[in-house]
Amino acid sequence: MRVEVQDPPIWLNLGAMLVAAALALWLLVRPELISGLPMALRLPAMALGIWALGAAFMQPLGLELRRHWQRRATSPPISLAALAAFTLLVVVRALWLA
Repeated sequence: MRVEVQDPPIWLNLGAMLVAAALALWLLVRPELISGLPMALRLPAMALGIWALGAAFMQPLGLELRRHWQRRATSPPISLAALAAFTLLVVVRALWLA
């Protein structure tokens, strides 16, 4: 049995990639947003950031992982939720330090 999978709209992929690029640049300019966290919070924040930013850049490039759980974790809506959570973490941290 063959199942057709619909691709998400192009604007969704491009929007996620733009948000991920902006976050990556922001963290290059202000690395203390993550590095200033205690180690118990820094490692999960780094893991969430790697997952969210990596998935946001994978989708528009058409890259897809082989295993089902990996493919599911890096495709919308799960990857978009991770990107939103990481964005919220960085914005709240920036407001906290300002």
